[in-house]
Amino acid sequence: MDTDPSADPLRRLDDPDYPALTMSQAAELLGVQAAFLRSLDGSGVLQPHRSQGGHRRYSRQQLVLAARVRVLLDDGHPLASAEVIVGLQDELASALANVARLEGRRETP
Repeated sequence: MDTDPSADPLRRLDDPDYPALTMSQAAELLGVQAAFLRSLDGSGVLQPHRSQGGHRRYSRQQLVLAARVRVLLDDGHPLASAEVIVGLQDELASALANVARLEGRRETP
């Protein structure tokens, strides 16, 4: 089987970091206005890829982040706080994964 990524260009769609979605597609998927995504870009929460023409392109991973921020905003948090909360949630998840990995090592003789 050929493992060359260029042999199947659709394989890129499986990559959560591949910027496959336009702003309007991303906004529609998230159920938000394009202005919401522009505000996340302007504040630095998201840094979407730019096409050669300067249009924003979003990856699945960026949409997950935008959705997490939106939940916090809907709960009444200001954008700056939502950004900090998401960062702390990610740090906690990473620390818990490290603890689980280290505990797994300790149990294995």
